[in-house]
Amino acid sequence: MSAVCPNGHTSEAEDYCDTCGSPIDASAQPAPAVAGGEVVGASSSRSSLDLEAPGMPSAAAGAPAEAAPTPTALECPNCKTENPDGALFCEACGYDFTTGAMPRDPAAGPGGLEDTEPDGEAVPGPSSGTSGTSGTSGTSGTSGTSGTSGAGGAPAGAAAAAGGTGPDGAAESFEWLAEVWVDPDWYQTQEAEDPCPSPGLPTIMPLRHRSVLLGRVSTSKNTRPEIDLSSDPGVSRRHAQLTTDGTRWFVEDLGSSNGTFVGPAAGPLPVTAIAVGPKTELSDDDRLYVGAWTRVVVRRATPDEVEAYA
Repeated sequence: MSAVCPNGHTSEAEDYCDTCGSPIDASAQPAPAVAGGEVVGASSSRSSLDLEAPGMPSAAAGAPAEAAPTPTALECPNCKTENPDGALFCEACGYDFTTGAMPRDPAAGPGGLEDTEPDGEAVPGPSSGTSGTSGTSGTSGTSGTSGTSGAGGAPAGAAAAAGGTGPDGAAESFEWLAEVWVDPDWYQTQEAEDPCPSPGLPTIMPLRHRSVLLGRVSTSKNTRPEIDLSSDPGVSRRHAQLTTDGTRWFVEDLGSSNGTFVGPAAGPLPVTAIAVGPKTELSDDDRLYVGAWTRVVVRRATPDEVEAYA
């Protein structure tokens, strides 16, 4: 702060005038001028934030808070359709988000099915070959043996239903197959309104992929399961998923309406459905029970069956 000597000189020194050398009386100095609440001439190094009025929010504090990011949809890597977060399958093409299994070619479709229903549901065609068109009546105690159902004993439509070719048009190899039976004993426990078809020899379906879907064909939902159970009204469109590590098979219920049941070949029929979501390992003699009358047996194919369905 500058001082004023008795001769009117402004001096930076406060004891003697640095112009004329006269002593400076500190008590005779004029009061400092005040402008805007600040002492004029005072040396201050206050920052710009210190000059803000008390209580005034800073620019950062006054900025609106960023909105929380909205959940992103689950994009199908196959068809790029956005699905709800946590979806198990793509609603458009059927891609399996859990196992990464690609959907079957919609142009191929399961053999023996014609999409003729007005609501887009598929009905069995003339060549579908329902189980029970030939052979003796099978019961749950005898019809589930895995070594007796060969290629020659399958219905005429079984080979068509087991279709599947590789990218070059050649038939895909397989080591496992599924037998689909009409089980009258299971039908009796379900109290279904629809009449049970006549039991007979099973429909044979080669399992050509490490992950296969059990369900009913739906054109409107683009659902084309590898194990087609469209003839059973108690089966959901996406009923259950079968997966394998090469030596073992696992079943997962996909939130079906009537549940998925697992039980051994010998013993009473299962009464409790497996939980939705977790995978359940299948033993060698386990059977799957779904819908109103369907029993599914997963087993290794014999060499003759591999050749017959190649």
